[in-house]
Amino acid sequence: MTHDLVTALRPLLTAEASAEAYSTGTEPGDLEQAVWLRLLERLDAEDPPPDPQQWLRRAVRSEARRTRRTSRLERPYAAEPVDEGQRDPEQLALAAARGRALREAARRLPGRCPRLMEALLSPEDLTYREIAGELGISQGSLGPERSRCLGCLRRLLSPEVAAR
Repeated sequence: MTHDLVTALRPLLTAEASAEAYSTGTEPGDLEQAVWLRLLERLDAEDPPPDPQQWLRRAVRSEARRTRRTSRLERPYAAEPVDEGQRDPEQLALAAARGRALREAARRLPGRCPRLMEALLSPEDLTYREIAGELGISQGSLGPERSRCLGCLRRLLSPEVAAR
């Protein structure tokens, strides 16, 4: 049932997401992913919508509005935050050791996490769009993927931190 519904709605969702994406400043794939997630959540909680095409159109527009609202609220820094604190050699050495330990732990993570964490820790300060392109995944997947990876990293590091 779900597979048939997804197959039937895929072309409509692709067209609707492509039409709405420009106004949100986001990728059509990100809108599609959000709507698929909504549909799967709905199917898990209740029956399929009585009119799936109409539901899908409303869901795409709703996600587009949510994305526009979110992007209006997010503002970049006017200037880069400045670190005015002078560090002595001991603090610099400790910070470097913490960075090495973090990168070492990140390399032990499962799946795509090592590559994602390396990109996030990059001194080049990559944007989500650049990281998504580098990893070959949609930009909308980065937040949830990042959360999962950080959760794994916390679990991995908690015994080491407690042992010290």
